[in-house]
Amino acid sequence: MRYLTAGLLATLCLALSGCGYNTIQTQDEAVKAGWSNVVNAYQRRADLVPNLVATVKGIAAQEQAVFIGVTEARARATSIQLTPEMLNDPEALKKFQAAQGELAGALKSLIAVSENYPELKSNQNFLALQAQLEGTENRIAVERNRYIEAVQTYNGTIRRFPVNLTAMMFGYETKPNFTVENEAEIARPPTVDFNTAPAQPADSTAEPAT
Repeated sequence: MRYLTAGLLATLCLALSGCGYNTIQTQDEAVKAGWSNVVNAYQRRADLVPNLVATVKGIAAQEQAVFIGVTEARARATSIQLTPEMLNDPEALKKFQAAQGELAGALKSLIAVSENYPELKSNQNFLALQAQLEGTENRIAVERNRYIEAVQTYNGTIRRFPVNLTAMMFGYETKPNFTVENEAEIARPPTVDFNTAPAQPADSTAEPAT
């Protein structure tokens, strides 16, 4: 009986291996690892925000709307925690992506402030933070692309016969991926005009027009 059970287990293992079960496991872990790298890259960007805001505020304190926008966007981005276990929820991924895109846009507005303040362009702390931000944005792009490729590989595997039968048997489904929706809008440089004079209140003593 013992030998029969061992034989059945061995046969089952070979069958699962031949039907792609082990491949699914390997690629699923690759997706999870890729997502962790994406989150780490986004977190690194969020960690730069307080120092960037403080540095710019020290020279351009009057740009309160920009500072508030960046701070609020950072708070929204960091409040959405998307674990690998939640990656099968397309709505959760969409909200995460939208919040990160909002922070990216707000940071572009913050960096654009430097064009109006020569002191910022020569501030070594600001220049160092700007370089770190650029490096982080590049890292985000790299990790996102790697994650996209990992998900594409995984989804392709579990859709192909006969692995799709194994996937259905064990409840594995395709995973949602990053979309290019609004990517063009996110990448567009912000329009920042600090030269527009505020509207003057009407003079209450002026004679009404006749």
